[in-house]
Amino acid sequence: MIFSRRTRIALRVAMAAGLAVIYVPLLLVLLNSFNRDRSFTWPPTGLTTEWWARAWESEGARSALLTSLQAGAGATAVALVLGTMAAFAVQRHRFFGRQAVSFLVVLPLALPGIVTGIALNAAFRTVLGPAGIGFGLLTVVIGHATFCIVVVFNNVLARLRRLAPSAEEASADLGAHSFQTFRYVTFPAVRSALLAGALLAFALSFDEIVVTTFTAGPGVQTLPLWIYTNLARPNQAPVVNVVAAVLVLLSVIPVYLAQRLSADTATSRL
Repeated sequence: MIFSRRTRIALRVAMAAGLAVIYVPLLLVLLNSFNRDRSFTWPPTGLTTEWWARAWESEGARSALLTSLQAGAGATAVALVLGTMAAFAVQRHRFFGRQAVSFLVVLPLALPGIVTGIALNAAFRTVLGPAGIGFGLLTVVIGHATFCIVVVFNNVLARLRRLAPSAEEASADLGAHSFQTFRYVTFPAVRSALLAGALLAFALSFDEIVVTTFTAGPGVQTLPLWIYTNLARPNQAPVVNVVAAVLVLLSVIPVYLAQRLSADTATSRL
């Protein structure tokens, strides 16, 4: 489709405005983490790294970071196993309710976070409560895994749809059993999709706050929860900006790697 010069300019302006709405506030958070003034006057009266040093010395921030890493790793591991199994079941087998299974796997990502959080809170109280299992890191991991599965499922399913079954059939004709076929043929073909899905799932879990609020126990505080708790404390405002900047940077890295991995894989197949 060929657009006129005015249309191209309008589209570029609209794109620039949209990107500015998204990324300018993030840049302001990063700049305020170096702002010497606690009140964040604009323009900054000076720059300093004092708040970064204080953030590093904050025991609460370090503990919250460790909890977020543990929750993200646990949720990603669960999502890799269940999301991959669901993708293989939906793509490689024909059974009654196959489309319903695919819909139910994707649904948690479309539901409002507060609805998912309330539902999980009630379920944990009903199911885990009588068994003596309270709210804690385990419930956070389970809560995050409910929507992280979707990312892995979509990535693996998309790769399986592009994977010709002839290679696996040839492997079977040559005498390889199912595990050998999966190890030498199927897994290398879906490996990059698994890695991209894992990176995106970790990023999704790392900065999640709504579901975490309903599934974390009193002693569990992830990095987003720590930021939300300390946001209203004037003395903590500069440190909160530093932690928020770190959260943004740590979330960008896996998303960037997943995007590059997917792009490189798509290019190599052309």
